[in-house]
Amino acid sequence: NQASGGVIAKLAEQKVWNGKAGKVLELHHLSGIAAKSVILVGLGDVDKITAASAFQAGGIGAKIAASRERESIAFAADHLPEAFHLQVLVGSLCGGVGQDLFRQEKSLFQCAKITWLDTKSSLADEANKTAAAMNWARRMVNLPPNELYPETFVEHATQFLLNSGVSLEVWDERKLREQNCNALLAVAQGSIRPPRLLIATYNPAESKSVPVAIAGKGVTFDSGGLSLKPTESMTTMKCDMAGAATAIATIQLAAALKLQQPMIVAVGLVENLISGSNFKLGDVIKSRQGKTIEILNTDAEGRVVLADVLDVLMERKPTCIVDLATLTGACVVALGTDIAGVMGNDQEFIQQIQAAAEHVGEYVWPLPMYSFFNEQVASKIADIKNVGDGRWGGAITAAKFLENFVGTTPWCHLDIAGPAFLDKPKPWMDAGGTGSMIRTLLEWLKEPASRFGSRKVNTSEGIDIP
Repeated sequence: NQASGGVIAKLAEQKVWNGKAGKVLELHHLSGIAAKSVILVGLGDVDKITAASAFQAGGIGAKIAASRERESIAFAADHLPEAFHLQVLVGSLCGGVGQDLFRQEKSLFQCAKITWLDTKSSLADEANKTAAAMNWARRMVNLPPNELYPETFVEHATQFLLNSGVSLEVWDERKLREQNCNALLAVAQGSIRPPRLLIATYNPAESKSVPVAIAGKGVTFDSGGLSLKPTESMTTMKCDMAGAATAIATIQLAAALKLQQPMIVAVGLVENLISGSNFKLGDVIKSRQGKTIEILNTDAEGRVVLADVLDVLMERKPTCIVDLATLTGACVVALGTDIAGVMGNDQEFIQQIQAAAEHVGEYVWPLPMYSFFNEQVASKIADIKNVGDGRWGGAITAAKFLENFVGTTPWCHLDIAGPAFLDKPKPWMDAGGTGSMIRTLLEWLKEPASRFGSRKVNTSEGIDIP
């Protein structure tokens, strides 16, 4: 404003640009300014800025800047409270990244050089690594299903984790059969693409903590199987592996930032397609844990895959488990497209995840795990069935199904069906994958896991949340 002779103040006086949150104005060839253009992004009242609005402001500026090719971009946010600096930086490194992976004519142009003025190098480093993890997960979600399937997911993850300090173990179809992963194999048997289970482990050399575990649903394409989805519901089902991408991105980020918390990540990778070898409605499958599952809807496949994945993690005896899955449309009906549902068997654990999300500007909300929902996943011919009684409470009955496979280990289930994928672009991010919940999990992982040592878990009555 000073260098331009008060132009910005005059624009505000004339109400051309008022600085309200999200309001944008691009000015070209301002007298006194060396840059070819200046992009103003409103933050609104300083006392009303949140982590979410800071992340969005960074993304809005970057997305506007990426609308055409530029040699370099410099960001400044002089009046932003320090508590929100990290989120605005991360937003600025995500906003210019688009879903136009296969377009000859790009819709967004990533800038090779991005500079943040008056920013601590340590903060810039964390922001850069966080955005890199998010953008990797977003790219994985945006890859088409003919490019991304269980085998190629493993290839991408292996390359991404190369020299990161994270060790990998891959279970192929033969190993899955040896390990009695019958639930995961049942979902995969309709596709010619063989399934995989990927286990990633991060063990910091000096840490003596017990590992935490993260499970991810990795259905690389979901047709619904014999319970076939309609076309409009199937077109975005390349995103059904967002939970797996988020889990892998999180462990890579934890290693990149040298967090001292040991971690184990397991992701089940399958395609849910149709053929003569499909699993069928009425089938009864014996899971790896031993519980038998009656299949009454082949489009409720993610929870069936996670049944075996959770058991693999339970065998490693983690101090707690988080699972991430684009699991139910019912959660989107309940909470909308921007909010992840959080459920589990431990109230304090749920509150910690919710607090971490609020701190970084992501949205989660708890759904009640009352014990009477157990009755809805009880089967008359098997131990459990893979759907509840009808449409009602579908996100909760899906979580209740998963609860059968975690015992008394503190466990949180994040249903990210809404926020993991944008059907339409936002002002701060292109349509497609979002990298949702990576920042939340990072914030949570920064805390010591010893807090779970003396927890009492009431699995019989569930959690009563007002």
